[in-house]
Amino acid sequence: MSDVIVVIGAGSIGQAIARRVSSGSHVVLADLRPENADAAATVMLDAGFDVSTALVDVSSRPSVQSLVETATSFGNVTGVIHAAGVSPSQASPATILAVDLFGTALVLEEFGNVIASQGAGVVIGSQSGHRLGALTAEENAALATTPTDELLQLPMLQPDRVTDPLHAYQLAKRGNSLRVMAEAVRWGKRGARVNTISPGIIFTPLARDELTGPRGEGYRRMIELSPAGRGGTPDEVGTVGALLMGPDGTFITGSDFLMDGGVTASYFYGELAR
Repeated sequence: MSDVIVVIGAGSIGQAIARRVSSGSHVVLADLRPENADAAATVMLDAGFDVSTALVDVSSRPSVQSLVETATSFGNVTGVIHAAGVSPSQASPATILAVDLFGTALVLEEFGNVIASQGAGVVIGSQSGHRLGALTAEENAALATTPTDELLQLPMLQPDRVTDPLHAYQLAKRGNSLRVMAEAVRWGKRGARVNTISPGIIFTPLARDELTGPRGEGYRRMIELSPAGRGGTPDEVGTVGALLMGPDGTFITGSDFLMDGGVTASYFYGELAR
């Protein structure tokens, strides 16, 4: 029986973190699209990792439960890297909330039931969650602690309140960081940790969809007017993920790490504010 690292969303960021934390462990690469998981598995197998693939729809409890069963059949789940999601240019508000918000809560709940002592998880959020206007204390608590199966029934998430994909995405990503805070308490009872990384524009296929989509001009402007003056790379996110999941991060849990090249800083206090 091996230590098992589960990667949900077999894209560039999930792979980058996995390559840093999975040596000597069995890696389960799970994705909604088998071809994505297979392509990622080929790359990691060629790099010497022990890898298998699985199909998962994070918006489906039976599907996530099946993934848990597959992962635990290989050994103790010591790491969970949740990088699955859809962007505002890819989906409707309802789909974004189902995948990015409900799906994340579901993954945290189900894997929180089996995560090993000394294990760790990372959820990939977004800078967008940091640019959503302030919510009330009651709304924050609702996103953090509402039972998973009741989450999408919250009044604040109904179609008449959330009509724009970007608004849905911002709510989902704010909800991710709040949910991780609440789940960190539960994971801690098992001796495990979980954190959120909120990247800015990282050059992945998803980012290319955004840069060439209807919000592309705004994305390019964010890059140009950010303090860093560039987008990020999956490897840079991987470095933060390795800190949070590794031995140097054992005092870090329930936290959200914004790494966006200063876009949010410029949005509030720099040229993007104008």
